[in-house]
Amino acid sequence: MKRIIYFIILCCMIGSCGTLNTVTRESQYAKMYEEKPVTLLVMPPINNSTNVEAKDLLYTSISRPLVEAGYYVIPPLLAMDVLKAESAYDSEMFFDAPLSVFNNYFGADAVVFSVIDTWAKKGLGIETKIRYVIKSAYTNEILFDRSCDLYLDLSVDSGADGLLGALVDLAASAINTAATDHITAARKANYFILRDIPRGKYSPEYMLDKETIAETKDIVANVK
Repeated sequence: MKRIIYFIILCCMIGSCGTLNTVTRESQYAKMYEEKPVTLLVMPPINNSTNVEAKDLLYTSISRPLVEAGYYVIPPLLAMDVLKAESAYDSEMFFDAPLSVFNNYFGADAVVFSVIDTWAKKGLGIETKIRYVIKSAYTNEILFDRSCDLYLDLSVDSGADGLLGALVDLAASAINTAATDHITAARKANYFILRDIPRGKYSPEYMLDKETIAETKDIVANVK
């Protein structure tokens, strides 16, 4: 009898794992496929980190992966000039506010918000924690929401043995960490977050990726 119970439990566990791995993009990002946004407005990042430069640095790296995914992104420099002129540089004011003004002003179908929770050197690497939220400019509903807790490991292994080798590796790692721009880690986080976004109108995969298996919404990654 016990063997039968164990077998049933094992089957349920296997079935559960299978279910977890078969979530499609269409089911995970249903609103994205329903609204089919074409034009995106990228707002300046919301910076909750202690790095005062993080906001401006990340802003320059967001548009490219969205364009590569098939979306038209309103040019960041143009958008920034307008947002500053209209005293709309602080995205915190608009995150929970009606976004129709951006549709009227820019013709945006959706607005891209990014939230920086961590952006700092840690040990022999750089740690970033970034969340992206894409909201409809018509309904204010969330169309896409993912985050990435990423550690960019910049340690160097020369292959040398002994204490001297360890000291050489440590010195090289420290130099590598100091020389690597923080934007490198942010770009890698962008890649992990936005690689799962449903493809836009200008992508050959547009509306053909519905059955693609979706990735988890919150990512933890350690990369070199």
